[in-house]
Amino acid sequence: MAPQILMFGLFLSLHATRTVAFTSRRIIMRPVMLFSTTSPTSTEFKGMEWLQDAVVEVLNELYDPKEVAKGNLLLQWQKNQKKKKNKKDTGDVDSGSLVIDAEQTQLLEQASAQAQPFSKHQAMVTPATRSDFGDFQVNAAMGLAQALQLNPRECAQQIMTRLRPKIADVMEEPEIAGPGFVNLRFKTDYLTATVAAMANDASGRLALPAVAQKQKIVVDFSSPNIAKEMHVGHLRSTIIGDTLCRVLEFVGHDVVRLNHVGDWGTQFGMLVEHLRDEFPEALQPSQNPVDLGDLVVLYKAAKKRFDEDDEFKVRAREGVVKLQAGQPEELAAWETLCAASRVEFEKIYRMLNIQGLQERGESFYNPYLKDVVDELKAKGMAVESDGATVIYIDGYTNRDGSPLPMIVQKSDGGFNYATTDLAAIRQRTLLLSDEGGEQADRVLYVTDAGQSQHFEMVFQAAKQAGFAPTHARLEHVPFGLVQGEDGKKFATRSGETVKLKDLLHEAVKRAGHDLRSRNAATANVAYLEQIDRIAHIVGIGAVKYADLSMNRESNYRFSYDRMLSLNGNTAPYMLYSYARICGIVRKGSGQADDAVLEWPSSADIVISHETELELMRNLVRLPDVIAEVERDLYPHKICDYLFETSQKFNQFYEHCSVNQAETPELKASRLTLCVATAGTLRLLLNLLGIEVVERL
Repeated sequence: MAPQILMFGLFLSLHATRTVAFTSRRIIMRPVMLFSTTSPTSTEFKGMEWLQDAVVEVLNELYDPKEVAKGNLLLQWQKNQKKKKNKKDTGDVDSGSLVIDAEQTQLLEQASAQAQPFSKHQAMVTPATRSDFGDFQVNAAMGLAQALQLNPRECAQQIMTRLRPKIADVMEEPEIAGPGFVNLRFKTDYLTATVAAMANDASGRLALPAVAQKQKIVVDFSSPNIAKEMHVGHLRSTIIGDTLCRVLEFVGHDVVRLNHVGDWGTQFGMLVEHLRDEFPEALQPSQNPVDLGDLVVLYKAAKKRFDEDDEFKVRAREGVVKLQAGQPEELAAWETLCAASRVEFEKIYRMLNIQGLQERGESFYNPYLKDVVDELKAKGMAVESDGATVIYIDGYTNRDGSPLPMIVQKSDGGFNYATTDLAAIRQRTLLLSDEGGEQADRVLYVTDAGQSQHFEMVFQAAKQAGFAPTHARLEHVPFGLVQGEDGKKFATRSGETVKLKDLLHEAVKRAGHDLRSRNAATANVAYLEQIDRIAHIVGIGAVKYADLSMNRESNYRFSYDRMLSLNGNTAPYMLYSYARICGIVRKGSGQADDAVLEWPSSADIVISHETELELMRNLVRLPDVIAEVERDLYPHKICDYLFETSQKFNQFYEHCSVNQAETPELKASRLTLCVATAGTLRLLLNLLGIEVVERL
C-alpha cells in the first residue's frame, strides 16, 4: 500500500470517536474569499507593533538619544583602538582609555546633533525564543547599557519599571532574565477575550482591524510573453505575486495588479510577416477573433523562416518599422496575436484563480519612452557611448573594473527594457491621475533573482532622475528557480521547458487518482459528483503551497509526490486539518450532516490544560504574522505559521476532548477554540489563494 494511503488512514483513524469518516460525507467547499477591511468587533489586538510603540515611548522618556549616539561612537573608537593595539602588540597600554582630539570632539558634536528620537528598530522587541520565556522579549537594555555605561540589568530594570504601567492590562508582571532581557507574557484574560473575538468572526477577518495608513500599491507580476505559452518559469511570479496582492488587500491597502506582458519588440515583425503569408485575414481589422491554432507552433515556424530565409528576414525587419509607425495592417496582425495569447493566458489564470490582473504590457509605455530619454539627457545623466545612449550608476562596474553602462537607447534608435522600466516607474509613481499616472506609494516587481542587478540600477536611476517621489518605495521581490527532483533544470524528457498548463493538469490528475483510489468502495453519490472539483482544489492548492512554503529566494525542487503528501507542511495536510476541525464542530454543535456548517457563537473560554493556553498564545500571533508578510514580502511565513497552528491544535485535541468534555461549559469553551483555529486556517489558506473544504 502506498505511503500516502497509509498516512490518510492514520489521519482519519486518529481519535476516531471524534472524527467524521471520509467516505460517508458529502464534500462542501468554501470558495476563496475577498475580504472586507472592516471587522464586526471592537477587539484590539495587542501584538508586536503595539509593544514596540510602548517600548519606544519608554526609551524616549528615560534616555537622551544624543547621549546614546555619542556613547555608541565612543564605543566604536574604543573597539578600533583595541584592534590597532592587538595588531601592533604594544604591550600593556590601557585600550579602554581614549584621548579625544579636536576632530573627534567635532564628530561627537555632529553625532549628537544628528541624533533622532528612539525608533522601533532600537526597541529591539522580538518574539520569545522559547515559549517558557513568555511571548515577547525586549532586548534593548544591553546595547543601551554599553553606550550609557550602565549595568545591563540595571538598565533593564529601568525599562521594566517604566514599561509596566503601560502594558499592565495585557501583560503579566515583566521578568528580567540573563544579562538584561525583559521577558513578557500575555495575561490569560487577554488571550481568552481575543480568541473569543476571533471565533465570533470566524467567517470574516477574525476581528483583525484594517491598516491605519492605507497605501496605493502596484504589484507587477506574472508577465508572460505574447505568442508564447506560459511555462514553469512563470509559475513562481504568478503565485507569489497573487498571494502578496491578497495579503496587502486584506490588510487594507489599495492594490493594483499589473501584468507587464511582453507585447512589443523586434520579434513581432517576424510574426506579422508570417501571418501575412499564412493567415492574411489577421491583417484586417475585425471584431471576430482569428483562429491562429497553436501559438507555439506558429512562433517556431516564424522563427525557422527568419533564421533560414534572408528575404523573409528583410521583410520581418521592415515589418517592425511599420508596426512601430502604426501601420494599420501591422497593428491589426499584432492585435490578433495579443488577443489569441490572452485566451491562453486566461485559461491558466482561471485554473490558478488569479483575479483582477490588469494587462499593461510594454507597448503601453511606448508614448513615454522618448520623453524619458530626453529628460535623462537634459539632467546630464544620459551620455553617448559607442552610438548608444547610456547611464552610468555609481557602484556598478564590469568585471574589468570599468563602469557598467545601462543602455536606455540603442545605437539604432530603439529602446530597451531599462527605458521601459524607467517609464513605468514614472507613470506608476510620479504622474498625476489626470496625466494617466497611478501615484503609487509602493511598487513591487515580482521577478526571478537573476534580474536583481537590473532593478537595483533602474531604481537608483529613477530616484536620481526624479522619476519617483522620495516617499515612493520601489522593491524587487526576487525568487529562485524551479528545479527538477534531481536539482537540475525542470524540463521534459526531451529537454524542453515544461508548459505550465501541463504541470497544473498533471497535479490535478494525480490528486484525482489519489482520491479515487482511497475511496474506490464508496457508494456516496454526492461525493463522487464532486470528486473532480475536490481534485482540482487539492491539486492546484498543492502546487501553490509547495511554492509558497519555501523561502522565495531559494531554488526549490518540484516533486508531485512531496507536494501531494498528507504528511508534513503541505496543502493536503492543511486542507484535511481544516476539514477535520469542521467535523468536530459539526458534531459538537449538533448540525446536520448535509447542511453548510454554521460556526457556533463563542463561549467563555475556560483553561483546563496547558495545551489550551499554548494554542491561544499561538492564535493571537496572527496579526503579527500578517504584518510581517506585508512588510517583508515572504509568504512562507504564513505557511510556517499555518503548520505550527495545526500542530498546536493537534496537541490540544490529544489532551482535551471536545465532544466528550467533562462539563457543558468546558465543551463550549473548547468548541470556541476549534472555531477560532478553523477560522485562522481558512483565512490564511484563502490568502494563499487556496480554497478550503469543509467536509471530507
